[in-house]
Amino acid sequence: MREKAFDSGSTFVYLTICFYYFLIDVIERVRLRMSSLYSLEHDWVQSLSESQPIVAEMLARDPEEQRRLGYVHTLREICQQPSTWIRTAELMQQLTRVLSPLVEGISSLVLSGSGSSDFAGDCVRMVLQKELSVNTQAIPGGMLLMHGSHTVSVGRPGLMVSLARSGDSPESVGAVALMLKVEPQFRHLVLTCNRQGSLARTFREDPRVTVIALDDCTNDRSLVMTSSFTNLVIAARFLGLIDEPARYLSICNGLSRTAAALLQGHFETLARVAKTPFRRVLFLGSGPHFAAARETALKMLEMTAGRVTASCETYLGLRHGPMSAVNEDTLIVCFLSTEPKARAYESDVLRELAQKQLGLFRLIAGKDVPQELVCAKDVVIPYRDADELADDNLPVIDAIVGQLLAFSRCLQEGLYPDSPSEAGIIHRVVQGFALHFPS
Repeated sequence: MREKAFDSGSTFVYLTICFYYFLIDVIERVRLRMSSLYSLEHDWVQSLSESQPIVAEMLARDPEEQRRLGYVHTLREICQQPSTWIRTAELMQQLTRVLSPLVEGISSLVLSGSGSSDFAGDCVRMVLQKELSVNTQAIPGGMLLMHGSHTVSVGRPGLMVSLARSGDSPESVGAVALMLKVEPQFRHLVLTCNRQGSLARTFREDPRVTVIALDDCTNDRSLVMTSSFTNLVIAARFLGLIDEPARYLSICNGLSRTAAALLQGHFETLARVAKTPFRRVLFLGSGPHFAAARETALKMLEMTAGRVTASCETYLGLRHGPMSAVNEDTLIVCFLSTEPKARAYESDVLRELAQKQLGLFRLIAGKDVPQELVCAKDVVIPYRDADELADDNLPVIDAIVGQLLAFSRCLQEGLYPDSPSEAGIIHRVVQGFALHFPS
């Protein structure tokens, strides 16, 4: 008995030691992974703090204090975008052989998501239609759930691209499951920021679905989507440039430089704008810039818990009724097109707004903003280092303008950017609800 007890004890000690070293190895692997994951972003954020004192002040606080003040995630997730875009672009390039068969020979393309993920698809809808020469739609996941095949164009075979941050919202899995059932001639691509989410796990082994998970650092921990949104746009953008990977990477590098210049030069500008006494914000855009306007309006609503009313409109649509709601407490955010004809129409509307003296003032963002369009109280956010970039690619820059404005206004309102919905009315992931499939 004594010998047997001695053997059991020795075995226990041996297993304990093995487990200890195994745990140390796991911890070290995770540490190295996290170090690799965030080193680029850390270096970039430190560089940003040197040029923007307001960022330096917020980052100087220890992590617990940042967590108490409610911005420990959101600030980093906004500021990391220039470097994460390059990582996403490189990942998509590496998957060229996987993705090429999905787009080859398709007659229609559906980009689907919910909330911000829906707007991400809308940001690239026009350019993908142009480059792939197929009918392209951006359809919310909820619309697919409710109306199925009636929402999609008739061209077959089709490709459905499902965009999701977490992939844990009910629509994410439900929309794909429904389309697999009712549309057998559709191929499926999932682009998600969460490899452990329900969307990725449910369909990872399904031969009809290709699942691509972006780097985990794009899986925003904040309630609102910031870097998740723009990285999903960057990833989906590759589908139109599968045959031109070098051009795609060049575009993403250019976007990264432009975003870096914006953050380094105008974080504090937008923080000052956020302190002005507006109670409403109207976001204006044309084409893909209107898709960005939809997203930035949502950011302002989410991050101020509805205390600031936000809306979006096209420039020409503004004349058909919505202009009547532009009053003395309305900030007008104008995303300018680079396309000459669109810019001409937009300029006419800006002149009309100035002539009618509508709005508190305008924040005008874009490339080469004409000085003659700028009134005395207006604020201009120039898109520098964007010489080779056109409307097809600039919505992610518009998005950063909206993110910084909403983030700063959230703090001004005394709310917490990581979780601005004080009453818990909205959540990072939409809570579960019943799914109703046809029998």
